[in-house]
Amino acid sequence: MADKPSRGLVLYGDGLARFIEPSHTHLHSLASKANCGFLSLPNAPPSESEDDRIVREFAVLMDACEAYSNENGQFSSEAKSQKSSLISTMLERFMGIRTALLTNNSSLKSFGEKVGIDVLPLNCLFKHSNSAPALSVDNLASELLTLLGFQEGKIMECSVFNLVILHIGSGDNLNVEKGKDTASDMEFMNALLGAIMLVAQPGTEIGSRLHLSLVVGYGYVSQADDPGLSVLSPNYEKDPHLSALLPSQSYTMRGESPRMDVRHHCPMLIAQYQYAVTRKDMVETFSFEEFKERSGNLTIPADRMLHEIAFKLWKAPKYGA
Repeated sequence: MADKPSRGLVLYGDGLARFIEPSHTHLHSLASKANCGFLSLPNAPPSESEDDRIVREFAVLMDACEAYSNENGQFSSEAKSQKSSLISTMLERFMGIRTALLTNNSSLKSFGEKVGIDVLPLNCLFKHSNSAPALSVDNLASELLTLLGFQEGKIMECSVFNLVILHIGSGDNLNVEKGKDTASDMEFMNALLGAIMLVAQPGTEIGSRLHLSLVVGYGYVSQADDPGLSVLSPNYEKDPHLSALLPSQSYTMRGESPRMDVRHHCPMLIAQYQYAVTRKDMVETFSFEEFKERSGNLTIPADRMLHEIAFKLWKAPKYGA
């Protein structure tokens, strides 16, 4: 535990997990230093639109399921049971935490405002739209760190936000070169991560206070997706009848009750790093197979992620304590 509260940055690659390549060296470098694992999600409602999926999965990450319902009023049966006449804001739920969300998705902007998040248009941070891609990445990295009170390698006593979340969705095409496809968004994320890690190196002031999380999801998922992307243990997969003899995994439980609609395949991948604070595991590359075999966190429910981060920011008690 740090002797001062951290400041959190979450890079969220929504639907980009399928485009991770060995050439994305900054992702793999982070994974080799970080504490890695999976974030399990509930199953999607039937006939869900892409916009609904984007908002629903973000709502799960924010543990704000009760604030979300799609146009048909459908979500998981678990969320339906969480009835509340008032929607609690992030400030109320996490000891006054000030959170910013940067996204180009209009539906996500509306939802963020609904739960008390300051929403900033992502495009407004690209001040030099005609500049080279690398320069735009450096500018964005600097802007993100400035929002957290990190400037010119120093830590300002006060920051505008405690937590900044950058949402990059599949097809955002943030690379300033026109005509790029979805895979280019992963290239952009990789370059941005490299720019941030260059500034927040071990031993620097920023490196000692920046809690960095990289979250990458699969986007739309069907039952026909690669069965190799399952978080279930090999023994369970070989013989499902053994489940009656095996203890329930923690990600399938909420307190003493089983979670409903748990999706056991295509989880989000997460790597978290803060110099001298997070515990390194055995992972060497940012990949599903490596996380399943060597990660330290294994699988936790996606709605617990924000609680874990808020603890590092001194805005929540330790999850599981």
